[in-house]
Amino acid sequence: MRVLLIGANGYIGRFVADRLLADPAVQLTVLGRGDDADVRFDLATGSPGALTRFLDAVHPGVVVNCAGATRGGARELTRHNTVAVATVCEALRRSGCGARLVQIGCSAEYGPSQPGSSTAEDAVPRPGGPYGVSKLAATELVLGSGLDAVVLRVFSPAGPGTPAGSPLGRLAEAMRRAMQSGDGELKLGGLGAQRDFVDVRDVARAVHAASLSAAQGVINIGSGRAVRLRDAAAVLARVAGYGGVLHELDGPSGTHVIHGGHVTHTGHTAHTPHLRPGIGHPRNESDHQGASVAYPYPDGCGSWQQADVRTARDRLGWRPRTNLEESLADIWMEAACRI
Repeated sequence: MRVLLIGANGYIGRFVADRLLADPAVQLTVLGRGDDADVRFDLATGSPGALTRFLDAVHPGVVVNCAGATRGGARELTRHNTVAVATVCEALRRSGCGARLVQIGCSAEYGPSQPGSSTAEDAVPRPGGPYGVSKLAATELVLGSGLDAVVLRVFSPAGPGTPAGSPLGRLAEAMRRAMQSGDGELKLGGLGAQRDFVDVRDVARAVHAASLSAAQGVINIGSGRAVRLRDAAAVLARVAGYGGVLHELDGPSGTHVIHGGHVTHTGHTAHTPHLRPGIGHPRNESDHQGASVAYPYPDGCGSWQQADVRTARDRLGWRPRTNLEESLADIWMEAACRI
């Protein structure tokens, strides 16, 4: 089976490439903007006609699209996440290769969820920001294309290679800096959000399974369990061997203290010097406002997200294998190498 992989240099794409290369039945061709791609092509600026000619020449059986942008303004996100996918769909429609399309979507397409609920694929999407809107538009293009296609809505990926700008990446970097400087106290805001973390290697397994399956439509890829960021911070402190105290400043309701992998609540703290920026929240002039500021998780999904993963189990035969502690240990190992 010849597979064309787009976006092999991205966070998810690297692990998808590794997974596909490990399958002796797969012949992999990589298309991307980098010099190390087999074929250089920019989906955001290239024409569908040019991509069609390449598809007709290579004749892949499956096209996997892991390309896209997670940061930037609405124009940039639309160009890389929506226009690029429109180019792929149009090229596949014009081509005679008849390839199956596996598109990587994102849980940000759903937007905020009711706390305690599990979001299934039939939930009405209400993205809370331009990133989710751009990814939802891409999904709608794929679903309306008439192609043999499946969209994997990936929840919060974690594990090796986690970007430093992601919430877990920022948390690991903050802890690394504290340990490097011998700081016995680390103060952070914005750890109250709960997200469904899924290891990036499990995501790659799901992409591989989707490539071989006949499943179409949208399929959630997650762990099926929401985890509060402060609990993830406690696990990270334990695997890192951080002996200090992590004060989680979560609005006027009080301060949560994480010490030795355990979380305690210490009541309201009126004065909070040296407040570090919230996880996933960029530094700006508002950072000095103290514990009364509840920094948002920047994906537009509110305080809670948890996947209903029964469709992935039933239609792909896929289940997550890697627990969050292992994912966090790998994140920490990479962060510790920067000490």
